[in-house]
Amino acid sequence: MTVEKSNTANEELETNPNVELTEEEKVETVFAEETDVNQENPHDENQLLQEKTIELEKKIEEMDNRYLRLQADFDNFRRRSRIEAEASEKYRAQKLITDILPAIDNFERALKVETENDQTKSLLQGMEMVYRILLDALKKEGLEPIEAVGKEFDPHLHQAVMQGEDVNYDSNVVIDEFQKGYMIKDRVIRPSMVKVNQ
Repeated sequence: MTVEKSNTANEELETNPNVELTEEEKVETVFAEETDVNQENPHDENQLLQEKTIELEKKIEEMDNRYLRLQADFDNFRRRSRIEAEASEKYRAQKLITDILPAIDNFERALKVETENDQTKSLLQGMEMVYRILLDALKKEGLEPIEAVGKEFDPHLHQAVMQGEDVNYDSNVVIDEFQKGYMIKDRVIRPSMVKVNQ
């Protein structure tokens, strides 16, 4: 059945609703109605397609932005993890060294003792050997003493506990050290306790 026939069948239905149509005529009638609807509103269909396209493009853009943010977050996480791992490796011995420093201080005080007694001298020599071995082991882990006397006072490296006057030194120069300071690589683990010239 052609479109003209289906239109005729539609007209017959409209004028006489009791007319019996064959199955083929019914299908053709429905097809013709859909065709008429599609031909009547091509603009609406195009507009719907455009709106759906715009909506899908927005969703794609949102997903792209979300993906880029996740990628950036992951890159930042990896970089932070790497930096933390490097710092952990670099300063791994800091806690142990900090705990050992009071023993080093006591060794240094004991080694300053002057004596004429041969037994005491022998004991001090043994202590000095232990002290040197301990210092060498700590230096291998990155421990370095902070130079103080004769250097300009630096609040990052030195802790001023006294002021004094000494004509042999310029102003703001360390003239005496009460407790040695130490660094591990580039990190100060204990500042030097010093006396600073006015």
